[in-house]
Amino acid sequence: MTTAFVAEAAAIHPQIGPEGANVRINDFNLWYGQKQALFDIALDIQRGLVTALIGPSGCGKSTLIRCLNRMNDLIDGIRIEGSMTLDGADIYGAGVDVIALRKRMGMVFQKPNPFPMSIYENVVYPLRVDGVRDRATLDATAERALKGAALWEEAKDRLKESALGLSGGQQQRLCIARAIASDPEVLLMDEPCSALDPIATSRIEELIDGLKGHYTIVIVTHNMQQAARVSDNTAFMYLGRLIEYGQTEAIFTTPKLERTQSYITGRFG
Repeated sequence: MTTAFVAEAAAIHPQIGPEGANVRINDFNLWYGQKQALFDIALDIQRGLVTALIGPSGCGKSTLIRCLNRMNDLIDGIRIEGSMTLDGADIYGAGVDVIALRKRMGMVFQKPNPFPMSIYENVVYPLRVDGVRDRATLDATAERALKGAALWEEAKDRLKESALGLSGGQQQRLCIARAIASDPEVLLMDEPCSALDPIATSRIEELIDGLKGHYTIVIVTHNMQQAARVSDNTAFMYLGRLIEYGQTEAIFTTPKLERTQSYITGRFG
């Protein structure tokens, strides 16, 4: 896009409001040192639905999703203003147990990152960290999570084998199983299919559809066709700002802003 960017208020479609939202973001700003990366983000994320964050590289999508479970705390020089809440509780409030918060917000990254241990131990790792030793509990959790990640039938006879022997798509589903083993409320997915082939991508998209309703899902994706296929609501971001947010069908067929129309039709990005 060659025209200069002029900041303006985000276009929030009236069908999306605070009702039914379990994650709320209000006037959220973030700086890396002196550089501001997020500007006045206000977003209500609806419980049990899939919300896609789209926009060109460097627009703040991954930065925003990593703020939700405070992954950005690990980066020096971060400064924030504004608020994020989960079920009404301030994510950045004094005394928040960040480890407990991350258990409520499972995270799946761009590239599969299984631990160098067995399939079984990968899945039950969050419970091991919590000190769970009861074998029946661990076994039940492993089966529940692997079934939830549509991997049980492929892995049930290989549970003692190294997770590194799985294919890329299977590894990513294993990472999803690990993320849901602690029964989170929210599942954050940062480009979960970017390293996968089309067949594995299709499996992950089917899985997302199956998980919807059980979890609130937020997915960052560069793939607009994927956003259109898997999400209920879509937020378009550009240069660290929320530009437009609405039901996915409306965003892709009747967006309110010309900038959104230009992006989804490929005129820039």
